[in-house]
Amino acid sequence: MEQMRMVLAVVLSAIVFIGWYALFGEQNHNVIKKTEKVADIKQENIKEFNSNTVKKENFLKYDEKKHSPEYRKPRIITINTPLYSVDISERGAVFKSFSLKKYNKTLAKDSGFKELISSEINAGVLTTKLANDLIPEMDSAVYLADTSKKSVNLLNNSGKVLFSYSTSYGIIINKTYIFSPDTYKIDLQINIINNSKQPLGGTLITSIRNKVPEVNSYGFTGPCALIKNKLLQVDISDIEENSDLAGPVEWLSFTDRYFMTSLIPDNSNQAKVKLLQKENNIVESSLIIENGTILPDTKKEYNLSIFFGPKNIKVLKSVGNNLDRAINFGMFDFLAKPCLWLMNIIYDVIPNYGIAIIILTIFFKIILWPLGNKSYKSMNEMKKMQPLLTEIKEKYKNDKKKINEATINLYKTYKVNPVSGCLPMVAQIPIFFAFYRMLYEAIELRHAPFFGWIIDLSAPDRLFNFSFEIPFMEPPYGIPVLTIIMGATMFIQQKLTPVAGGDPAQAKIMMLMPIVFTFIFINFSSGLVLYWLINNVLSIAQQYYITQKN
Repeated sequence: MEQMRMVLAVVLSAIVFIGWYALFGEQNHNVIKKTEKVADIKQENIKEFNSNTVKKENFLKYDEKKHSPEYRKPRIITINTPLYSVDISERGAVFKSFSLKKYNKTLAKDSGFKELISSEINAGVLTTKLANDLIPEMDSAVYLADTSKKSVNLLNNSGKVLFSYSTSYGIIINKTYIFSPDTYKIDLQINIINNSKQPLGGTLITSIRNKVPEVNSYGFTGPCALIKNKLLQVDISDIEENSDLAGPVEWLSFTDRYFMTSLIPDNSNQAKVKLLQKENNIVESSLIIENGTILPDTKKEYNLSIFFGPKNIKVLKSVGNNLDRAINFGMFDFLAKPCLWLMNIIYDVIPNYGIAIIILTIFFKIILWPLGNKSYKSMNEMKKMQPLLTEIKEKYKNDKKKINEATINLYKTYKVNPVSGCLPMVAQIPIFFAFYRMLYEAIELRHAPFFGWIIDLSAPDRLFNFSFEIPFMEPPYGIPVLTIIMGATMFIQQKLTPVAGGDPAQAKIMMLMPIVFTFIFINFSSGLVLYWLINNVLSIAQQYYITQKN
């Protein structure tokens, strides 16, 4: 029984190690292992028909030279709003660049705006084509924009840009992007007018492409979708096994730590998903919309929305379609989201997220205060029992069975539970993991300063910036001041905690715990270290108060 506290402490440490790795060390949260397969899309299997008759005079006259890159170089049309700037190429009418004006690449003032489209994606994003390549050149042809301007500024009013392409066999494709100055949501209307003599299968495929980072993040990075009202996240390594996902699909996204690119169909019941991993770590996420057959002299209209922007709950809720469910903090999401909500409420009053974390920590401590009181009272009684436990060991010496029996009887006599002293730590583990995911992925903390050298609460604290590597430390390299102070508070707290049986060897092992935790926390975000530091200080104060009172 006297080894119980040491064993429990080691187990708790293992929980932190193993739990941290299992929950955050790999991208394995809510990963799909089994899925329904999308049925093969064949034109002869499509029986539904719902279209509008189109008059012949409404068709554009085909001019091969106008759509030939040898005749006319595709232009880049830039759309500027207060929130973003997007470059759209006439080749394919696709997005080539999308930069967010409210977010910088790094903390450096001259780092430029955050870019959501990798320069390695040469074909751009938002390519559109019909299934089975019924119009082979549809995603790469040179479209004609309905504006002569190279740049369109939409700072106060909404606006739209139409891109048109007409084939030699009488098919016209119109892609119209509709922009608003106060939202990241962009509407996309696609009209396909069939002036040929043959019916076309009306299954439209719209694709986004994203570059997968080479360094794995602790949170989830990859394609995800809200399918059948369930959030599905596909790990990069599982894309081949889960390439086809049956609908209905409310939205399809590629998400990383702070940002996401999304496709939202107008009718979720018509939508399916196809995922494909291409070369150079590029993932293609496609939204498949089935809309019947396009008969000769008729047209089909497809409506969907695009979201390229931050993973901010308020922003995503304003878009609708349950897009905010893309923010998922893993196993303890039910705790993490209320934490984020409370933290933002505090920030609205005191605009400093470091202070908000401190106040939130105090709030949690108040909630756990009764449990802490009971625990510290038990620990105080344990301390008073140390002489009696020493006598038992001396009396029975090497007879471990009698030592354990006498120790148990002693605990029963004094009504002391040796395990209860660790209850506060056990109760904090879910909060710790929830806080970790929230502080790591909450975009509100990205580049959020606290004070002094802590200029980014989402990154590890580093005083100075060394040019040489430091063992166990991820770059940047510097002095983790906040982490060292946190380790010191754990050392003080351990000194105040009695060791069952008064075993000197066990006491030495327990004193290693602050060192172990300091190395664990050395690469954690400074916001999380701040939470643990403040919690330790409050625990020391509570423990000292209970000890003096009794």
